[in-house]
Amino acid sequence: MTTPLIASETGLAQQGGAGEAARPARRRTRWTWLGSRLGFYLFVTWVAVTLNFFIPRLMPGNPAQAIIQAMTQRNGQIPPPATVHSIQLLFGNPNKPLFSQYLGYLGQLAHGDLGLSVSKYPVPVIDVVRAALPWTLVLVGSSTVLAFVIGVGLGIVVGWRPGGRFDTVVTPLSTVVGVVPYFWVALLAVWVFAVQLGWAPVSGGYSVDTLPGLNLPFLASTLRYGLLPVATIVFSSFGGWVFGQRNMMVTTLSEDYVLLARAKGLPGWKVMLGYAARNAMLPSITNFALAIGGLVGGALLTEIVFSYPGMGFLLFEAVSARDYPTMQAVFLLITLAVLLANFVADSVYVLLDPRTRETR
Repeated sequence: MTTPLIASETGLAQQGGAGEAARPARRRTRWTWLGSRLGFYLFVTWVAVTLNFFIPRLMPGNPAQAIIQAMTQRNGQIPPPATVHSIQLLFGNPNKPLFSQYLGYLGQLAHGDLGLSVSKYPVPVIDVVRAALPWTLVLVGSSTVLAFVIGVGLGIVVGWRPGGRFDTVVTPLSTVVGVVPYFWVALLAVWVFAVQLGWAPVSGGYSVDTLPGLNLPFLASTLRYGLLPVATIVFSSFGGWVFGQRNMMVTTLSEDYVLLARAKGLPGWKVMLGYAARNAMLPSITNFALAIGGLVGGALLTEIVFSYPGMGFLLFEAVSARDYPTMQAVFLLITLAVLLANFVADSVYVLLDPRTRETR
């Protein structure tokens, strides 16, 4: 049996040769297409790195000035000139030519040097980020996967029978849940389950009584502390997946290949999963890849409400302390992660649907 995607390719080929004036669609190979997209994303990466260098320098003040002011307020006098010079060397001398600073910044990035943290001086920024990133990957990664699986699964079921009893209940409910402000859900969850019922900790990532490491008490503690934040993220985000997948399923049900599969008497579950859901999931897969790109940034509101030690809470602390090197590193990692996710999404889409490689 010809699959829907292959049938689409055949139909496009026939349409291209239908008239004398019609120009046949030229299809690039997948590797040619991926190579061109890779070049584009490398260029965008360079632009992002350049903007990440210049934007903080357009802001008033600089990291060295912030540290000098803090030392002056703490000691009641201006630090000695030798100390000021040393701080400027560590955190970037604003009197140095801008292009020279830019070349030095690129050289530092090439060696994986993100500078020193102002708020946690003299700890390198890379160590601060390395300590916070696993918490975000576990928290946001698990909640994103759960929300995707639950939302897409419900969207397939309700979209298979639009207007049914299940659809009239789930679709409005998911729409209402999707528009409720997340911070309100998080604060309500903390008040009910942590403060009133005492079922979950109020804040933090693990109990201070446990020793961090790959041991059972620590893993159990992280699971207990992370359960409520994950539940609130899933509750607030699964509605969007339901609504999007349901609409794509309704659109796909009117396609010829679905009608043909039904006319052949195939089982309903096989038509739903093998024909309708398979093609209706393409936009959801793309959106899932983009959502994965947001993992590095963390769930800012979630981590602030629960004081969870991830990238979002690290960014909040860096902004509060005017820790420019840490802010710059977090912004850069978020940008690179989103670009990588976009490239993966484009690649998966073009491998699943060859029609996207056609040019005129």
